[in-house]
Order: sequence, then structure tokens, then C-alpha cells
Amino acid sequence: MPDPRFSGPGGNAGAREIYGIETNRILDACRDRDCFEDTPVTLTAIGKDLIANTGNVRVKCATITGTNITTDPVQFNRGFYTVDVKLYVTCLCEACLPQGQAQEFEGVAVLEKRVVLFGGESNVSVFRSNHSGGFCSLPQPVTSTSGDPEAVVEVLEPIVLGAKVKEKKEHCCHCCCAADIPVEVADTLNGTLADDEEGRRFLAVSFGVFSVVRLVRPAQLLVQGSEYCLPEKECVAAAEENPCATFQNMPFPAAQFCPNATPPAGNNRPSRCCGNS
Repeated sequence: MPDPRFSGPGGNAGAREIYGIETNRILDACRDRDCFEDTPVTLTAIGKDLIANTGNVRVKCATITGTNITTDPVQFNRGFYTVDVKLYVTCLCEACLPQGQAQEFEGVAVLEKRVVLFGGESNVSVFRSNHSGGFCSLPQPVTSTSGDPEAVVEVLEPIVLGAKVKEKKEHCCHCCCAADIPVEVADTLNGTLADDEEGRRFLAVSFGVFSVVRLVRPAQLLVQGSEYCLPEKECVAAAEENPCATFQNMPFPAAQFCPNATPPAGNNRPSRCCGNS
């Protein structure tokens, strides 16, 4: 057990007072599970060529590599805001080629969702001092926060529910194309994204996403606490030990060798992605 002992400025670790702190207050929050069925994936040039010649494709890994989150007030409903969330998911795929060969390629899927939450109202503007300037320095653009609350989104890595190569139908519209993918996301790929309008086939992937969305605003709160204090325990340098002796002192992980015979509640299966066992 770590030693949490601390001492205050006067040596009294039990002194508690009321302090004012500045933090973010959660005004409203919600949790959600979304199923994005048959989402088109914008592929690299090599991926486009591969799906044109094979329909045996799987997604090995799906990772969120970019987000875009915006808030807008709801008209005629004061205090409520829409939160638009756009997730850019990079997919590492694998296609089966003739003679049992496999070829990896990448693509980007765009997942979008909208929720409505209560965010309150505020008529004040908050300005922060700029420590880089002096008394005679030129005015700098101020940083002001007012009006809309801040949206915070927590998302687990997407779960790949299925992938298939589909034929494009006449007048088929796709939600995204290579030009709509941010440069920061496209630069993470091994290859250049191809235009979705090229070719007659596309890769459609279904994702399951668990998320939590909340709206926060700056707030000043009174809390009971102690003065900032110093730990009583002194730092101890790491001793050079025999690696084998250290290993022998580790407890045997018996639980890792015992399979769990009880299915998880709700039949929720963990996400299997690159690097996960």
C-alpha cells in the first residue's frame, strides 16, 4: 500500500478549510450505443484496386484518428444545445488474393451523430491574461469564452460488426469523399486516398460505438480541503536487483489461466483490435 501521509505548512495535516476553486461544472450528460450500418469507407488507391478484383475483405483494426465537435443553440428552446459529433475512423483492412495471398490496405470512415443536451445560459465573457507581453507590448488578440457551453465526448474504440464489398447503384450518394477527409487524418495513412467516384464498387463497414457526451461550463465552487502540503515520505532510489530474483517475487497470475465460463452481462463482447489479445 502506498503511504499517503502529508504534512501542511505548519505540520498540521488535519487542518481543513473552505476554499474557492475554478473548474468546469457538468450541466447535462448522456450515454449512448450507436450502430452505424454499412458506412462507406474512403480507401487508398491500392485499396480501390483490391476491392475491384475481390469481395473477400475483412477489417483487422478500427481506430479513431480525428474528431470534429460543434455545439449550436436550439431555437425556441432556451438553454438547450445540439452537439454534432463527427468521428474519423481509420480502418486497417485485409483482402484475400488468388493463391491464398493476403494484402493489407487502409481507409477512413466518417461516423456522425447528434444529441440535444441542456447547457444553460451565460451572458458573460471570460478573458485570460497573456503572460508573454509586458506593460508596453502591443495588444494581442484576446481569448474569450462566452455563449455556448463546451462539449466533451468520451468514446471507446469502435467495434467492427461487419464488412462487405457492395456495388454502387445509379445516383448513389456517399457521405464522404477524399477531399472531405482532413489532412491530419489522411497523413496517418500508408498511401493516398482515392476519389469515391472512381470505380463501381465500395467497401461498406458496420460499426458499434459506445459514447458519453456532456456539456460543461466554467464555474466557481466552494470546497472543503487542506492547504497544499508536502509528503512526509522521502524518495527512495530504485535498487539494482537481479531480474530473475524480481521475477521470482512476483505472484503467479493463476486467474489468467482460468477461462471465464460466465458470459458478460448483456452479451457485450470486448473489442478485438490490433495489439489486443
